[in-house]
Amino acid sequence: MSTVNPIISDYSGYDALGLAELVRKKEVKASELVEEAIRRIETLNPKLNAVIYKTYDIARAAADGPPPNGPFAGVPFMLKELATMWEGLPTTNSCPYFKDFVAPVDLEIVTRIKKAGFALVGKTNAPEFGWSITTEPAMFGPAHNPWNESVTPGGSSGGAAAAVAARILPLAEASDGAGSIRVPASNNGLIGMKPSRGTSTFAPIWADYWHGGAQFLCVSRTVRDTAAYLDVVYGTLPGDPYKAPERTRPFLDEARTNPDRLRIGFTVTPPDGNPIHPEAVAAVQATAKLLAGLGHEVTEHNMSFDADAAWRTYTRMTAVATASAFEGMAPFIGHKVTEAEVSPTLWSIIQRGWEISGPAHATDVDGLRMISREVATDIAPFDVFLTPTLTQPPRPLGYWDMNEPDHDVYNAKWTDAVFMFPFNISGQPAMSVPMHWSADGLPMGVQIVGRNNDEATLIRLAAQLEQAQPWINRKPPICS
Repeated sequence: MSTVNPIISDYSGYDALGLAELVRKKEVKASELVEEAIRRIETLNPKLNAVIYKTYDIARAAADGPPPNGPFAGVPFMLKELATMWEGLPTTNSCPYFKDFVAPVDLEIVTRIKKAGFALVGKTNAPEFGWSITTEPAMFGPAHNPWNESVTPGGSSGGAAAAVAARILPLAEASDGAGSIRVPASNNGLIGMKPSRGTSTFAPIWADYWHGGAQFLCVSRTVRDTAAYLDVVYGTLPGDPYKAPERTRPFLDEARTNPDRLRIGFTVTPPDGNPIHPEAVAAVQATAKLLAGLGHEVTEHNMSFDADAAWRTYTRMTAVATASAFEGMAPFIGHKVTEAEVSPTLWSIIQRGWEISGPAHATDVDGLRMISREVATDIAPFDVFLTPTLTQPPRPLGYWDMNEPDHDVYNAKWTDAVFMFPFNISGQPAMSVPMHWSADGLPMGVQIVGRNNDEATLIRLAAQLEQAQPWINRKPPICS
């Protein structure tokens, strides 16, 4: 009769690096970690709908093979069902048009993930083509927030965040084009960092993604896990449109280093003039007070750019990029996309992209470069800038609905994320940190923004906040 390794009973108490250390010390087998993650998926996913493809055979084969190497040796892991290609696996982007598409190659990012030693147990739920800050695709159904099943886990990395928050696994891939890492991190009480423009490569499938607006990383429960994952995927290739700076030392080392005294700006005033919830204000103000108590110079500063105009320009650019992506995939799918194969919202976005002329698109891209300069210059006096992640607590499921056929009406409801997209435009690193829980028990993150290519400062400051106000032991009601 087999016995259960007693360490497995404390699986939830370890982050990804902690689990990898147990494997290296031979205190636990990679196969035991994989089986525990599978058990948790089978137990919790009926409530969460966070995992939409199960890759147990891949995980078991990796765990039963030669002893894994890499910083995350043997750690269970999941990819987001959006864009990232793992050769031989479905890549539907939660969109019926791609229902039969199978990834023909590994992205370079996936090659790096494999070398890090992860064991892929599944793929996580995402909204259709990533076009929402909730995760409710018609193709797979809604993902649920483990803190409250009736509210959204966020999007577009909502399935990933729900799985990590529920302790199915300690870390999962995420991506961010207008808040899609930071929003789910905020809604689930996790760490979520959008790295700087050009931090890693999209080879071999894409040269660029939304003109540098979209970046890929992860959601996790600890700052050090996020830092170590950034070490894994970091770096561009010759000829990439943006060049990642050479690192002087690993980002993981930054998580072990206290920051110098920083000049920190903060705001609780949305730049679009829309209302902000008192809980979001309280989250930022309490964090600002904590940072001042830690010795930093903290100053209130409201952003001055035209957020409405910036959002209109950004969503015109992304509409063209979306239409272009569907055009580019038509040879692989075998036909051009039809209205019946996408949601009404996505169809309206594609239509808008087709309507915008080449010169108009070029003008929009140049306009975004100007807005980038404006946003970065506005907060340049500060080493770090502090904002709410979202201006409102997590919304009920159904609040954002991709059955809306009007592109402009749909985009007008994204005001909760007014502090998200400016830093996709500017390319600056931005991280949601779980510093607040509302009166009804829902997590609400605060966002810290750094200067371009200065992830190191954000990681140091986040680690300091993690030590000053630990969040690791806060668990949602739906949790294993």
